[in-house]
Order: sequence, then structure tokens, then C-alpha cells
Amino acid sequence: MEIVLLTALGVGGATVVGAIIGFLTQKISHKFSDYVLGFAAGVMLSASVIGLIMPSVEIGNVYVAIIGVIVGAVVLNLIDLFTPHLHNSGVGLEESHPKENNRYSKILLFVLAIAIHNFPEGIAAGVGFGTGDNASAITIAIGIALQNIPEGMIIIAPMVAVGISKKKALVIASLTGLIEVVGTLIGYFAVSISTAILPFALAFAGGTMLYIISDEMIPETHSHGNERGSTYAIIIGFCVMLLIDVLLG
Repeated sequence: MEIVLLTALGVGGATVVGAIIGFLTQKISHKFSDYVLGFAAGVMLSASVIGLIMPSVEIGNVYVAIIGVIVGAVVLNLIDLFTPHLHNSGVGLEESHPKENNRYSKILLFVLAIAIHNFPEGIAAGVGFGTGDNASAITIAIGIALQNIPEGMIIIAPMVAVGISKKKALVIASLTGLIEVVGTLIGYFAVSISTAILPFALAFAGGTMLYIISDEMIPETHSHGNERGSTYAIIIGFCVMLLIDVLLG
């Protein structure tokens, strides 16, 4: 239980780390952000397939895994119907002094969307421990944590730009990370109570991660002219996570 709690705090704390970087940095280039986010996407891709979906197939069967992946993606799709996407929210790292009257509420809605998306990510980190393979679960958590750092960096600047104080923006960003801690604990306890749902839960978590990678992270990294570098960052992130999984395994 101690390692699960520490992992939960680490996953949620990564958002805080990113927020602190955004708090201390006046401007973060899109190129840097795209490369970091691309690397995180590769890490998450490896973690979702190797750490979640394949164990789901091994513990249950391929049909349960397929259903779980699809349901996980559909749930995230439904969430996106009510919250803005990262790549079309109109919120940028270098944006300042917006003039629209509705900009304040739009940015807060964007922050809320990140918090909502953090919940299933936390669940993914938690259910990974249900397999009993702590090394694999930690690998998944590392992938999610790496993705949370640029995410935390992204949400600070827009809030400050609409007049929210830096300290308040940092607190709000930290709360989005707290949502992930809660999700991690819920995911862990859910599969601990009933191992029967473990194959589906693993695949569901993998599906949510695949959806986030394809629908949010890759489009964001490919929207500022840094496509080639971001693609290699994704490949490197995938390979690094593959290596870590083998070494820890």
C-alpha cells in the first residue's frame, strides 16, 4: 500500500512540478513543449500497451481486452463532448493579454478539462498494481507523470494572462494533480476488491491512455511546425520506456 500511495503522490506531484516550472518561467517555447510532450506520448504509448493492454489479454482474453480498450476510448470521447480539447482550446504557452470577455471562463473550463482527464489517468496508474507486477505498474506511472509535467507547464501562463495571480494559478494547477492522486487510489482499491474486473479495468485504462495520446497529445505536438522532431521524440520515449520495462522486469 505504501508504494501505491507514493506512486499516487508522484503522479499527481508531476503536475505540480510542471506548474512550478511554468510559474518560474515567463515564456516556454512551443518547440520545447512539443518535444517534451512528444517524449511523454511515446512513454505513455509503451506503458499502455505493455503495462496495461497485454496483461489484460494474458489475465483474461483478447475479447475482454478489445472491449475494455474501446469502452475506455468512448468514455474519454464522451468527456470531450463537454470539455475543450488541448489542441483546439485556443490556449497557448506564449499567449498573453487576451481581449475577449469570455476568455477568463474559457481558460478555467480548459483547466477543468485537464482535471477531468487526470482522473482516468490516475485510475490507469492505480489498476496497474492489480497485476501484482509493481515494476510494470511503476513504469505506467512514470509514463503518466512525464506527461503531467508539460501539462502543468501549459496551464499556468493562460491563467496568469487573464489576471489570476501566479500563486492562485499554482494552487489551481496543483488541485488538478490532486484529482490524479484520488483516481490512482480508486483504481487500486477497485481491482483489489474484485480481481474479476481486473482484465477489463486494465484494458479500459489502456484505452483511455491511447485516446489521450492520439486525440490530445500528438495533435498538440504537431500543430506548431515541430512535427518531425516531435515524431522522433515519441519514438525515443517509446524505446526508453521499453528499455525500462525490460530492465525492471
